[in-house]
Amino acid sequence: MDSKFIPSLIEAELYSFWETKGYFKAEPNTTKTPFTIILPPPNANADLHVGHAMYTYEDVMIRYYKLKGRETLWLPGSDHAGFETQFVFEKYLKKQDKSRFDYDRETLFKMIWDFVQENKGTMQNQLRRLGFALDWSKEKFTMDDDIVKIVYSTFKKMFDEGLVYRAERLVNYCTRDGTSFSDLEVVDQEVEGWLYHIRFPIKEGGEVVVATTRPETYVGDVAVMVNPKDPRYKSVVGKHVILPLIHREIPIIADSYVDMKFGTGAVKVTPAHDFNDFEIARKHNLTHPPVIGFNGRMQNTGIVDGLKVLPAREELLKQLEEKGFLIKKVPHKMVLKTCYKCGSALEPLPLEQWYIKVKPLIDQAMKLVQEGKIQVYPKKYTLHLRRILKNFIDWNISRQIVWGIRIPAYKCVAEDTPRWFVSVEKPKKCQVCGTCTFVQDQDTFDTWFSSAQWPFATLQTLGQAYYDYFYPTTVMETGYDILRAWVARMIMMGYFMTGKAPFHNVFLHGMVRDKHGQKMSKSKGNVVNPIEMIDTYGADALRGSLLFEVKDGSDVSLSDDRLIGMRNFTNKIWNMGRFLDMSNVKTEMLNVKTKEIKKILTQLEKESQSEMKKYHKYMKEYKFSKALGLVYEFIWHRFADVYIERLKDEIRNGNIEVLDRMKEVYFENLKMLHPFMPFVTEAVWQVFKGKNVSILETEFVE
Repeated sequence: MDSKFIPSLIEAELYSFWETKGYFKAEPNTTKTPFTIILPPPNANADLHVGHAMYTYEDVMIRYYKLKGRETLWLPGSDHAGFETQFVFEKYLKKQDKSRFDYDRETLFKMIWDFVQENKGTMQNQLRRLGFALDWSKEKFTMDDDIVKIVYSTFKKMFDEGLVYRAERLVNYCTRDGTSFSDLEVVDQEVEGWLYHIRFPIKEGGEVVVATTRPETYVGDVAVMVNPKDPRYKSVVGKHVILPLIHREIPIIADSYVDMKFGTGAVKVTPAHDFNDFEIARKHNLTHPPVIGFNGRMQNTGIVDGLKVLPAREELLKQLEEKGFLIKKVPHKMVLKTCYKCGSALEPLPLEQWYIKVKPLIDQAMKLVQEGKIQVYPKKYTLHLRRILKNFIDWNISRQIVWGIRIPAYKCVAEDTPRWFVSVEKPKKCQVCGTCTFVQDQDTFDTWFSSAQWPFATLQTLGQAYYDYFYPTTVMETGYDILRAWVARMIMMGYFMTGKAPFHNVFLHGMVRDKHGQKMSKSKGNVVNPIEMIDTYGADALRGSLLFEVKDGSDVSLSDDRLIGMRNFTNKIWNMGRFLDMSNVKTEMLNVKTKEIKKILTQLEKESQSEMKKYHKYMKEYKFSKALGLVYEFIWHRFADVYIERLKDEIRNGNIEVLDRMKEVYFENLKMLHPFMPFVTEAVWQVFKGKNVSILETEFVE
């Protein structure tokens, strides 16, 4: 063996060896129990970041159960990531002084397609560098034709069963990025704002002072609203105010929704730009056209049309103050709903969209969790998942972007009241009237709609035999941060389409943070490229540092100290193997065991058996950090520091029984470490067993 373990000299060669030998390929095998993980598909729009290295948890499980004799399938794939990818591509265009508006739909789509295809290859190489035992022969992409067909079939089934409906409601709309979002994609940001007190003259005499955080939308008001129990306003309910500057008449109404302690106790009702006001206006049968357009500019005002929202606010406040209508403004803490990508303030705007009626889906998903058909690890997240399902609201799945899976819904244009139909295949004629030139919805699906079908869709495209054997999958492993956005939806959609839970177990890992405990982000400049870490420390060191001494489901702060510590451990593993290998070349071997040596070997046997028993227990309970820590402690501080030290003279003197027993224990620890550190363990294994003999060809014996 070489005097030093140099990862860069062996990692690529070993991964190629594993792939060539077909160790990662899975086939239906009725003589074996399947173990299936579908890789959470990374977004195909950029290089992987160190957070993706947390897929190590999945590789640990795959390699462990491969060594347990299970038929393991780890299916790779990538996500088209609709809005996310279009957002990234627009930044790319901006560097060339271009924008999405410079291209027609088909051209822009093709440009993004080429951009994504190029990036997918980079991602594959990064996953290989991490040593992941993925079955590359079965790789899928969320926009593969066969995947899209399944997504379309799901939508049609939901449409036919009344679980998909179209409705005009207020949506969270980003006027900068040009699309709506569901409630799960909105970032609430607490900001210091102002509460403006504006005087509204009453037509019948007098005035009422309204308090608002959004003075620019008063031009779209349909009413002033007070609490019916508020004695200050009982005499004015039913009267009318004249909106300043625009002289439009609106009623004063009473509703218990109003908090009498907020502001002046009188609020304005702007149904086209406030979610609560939208419901109030429907209740009181009041309407008015929106005064903010999808381009973020004012409209239907007569005085500030064409201005963006904030300049319009300043202009209106200026005129209100000049005319004596603005009484004062007071500091006010408020929650601003912002776009999770660009950070812009989202506008509540009325838009017709497709929604999923989630109540029937939630009931089935909740039942799977309550009955234990889906187990969640760590267990603390079970209650969290149940709470998420309980609070789920109808899901807006329409997105106003080009990049993505276009919704297969078509509108009949022959009738005064538009009617929609859904077709998996491109229809040849209108399914409503049979004669008109129908039009397809311009929107694409929310990416979560397609990715929520990922477990069953991927396996169904492989053929019935694969689907029957590997579905439901064994584990869905992902970050706790997308339990709501993805895991809950996969449960709902999976059961709806297959009548089965999409997975038996959910394992949630934490976030990777920097050495100061801060979340990694490009804006902070603390994002780490995993390949740079591998180049410096080796893949095994990176993998080990992500799991070592990490509490189940907790975040991990990645530092140089952690990486150096794991690199030292890989070197220790190598050096122990080198010592045993060098001791293996004695020309004369003795077979002598003194009473003391026998006692030491008996103690080693006892400790080794206890270690293996605990190891398998931890692995089956998804306590991977404990399993790694157990082997780390044993092989370094017991096997190396105690047993090698006490027995090294016997080994050097050619005691074959001692050497053989030490090698047996060492080999068992290599197998236990292999799921965590596959490269160094495979390299050492081949030194002893032969160049073309893989550790993956062995099995655990409990």
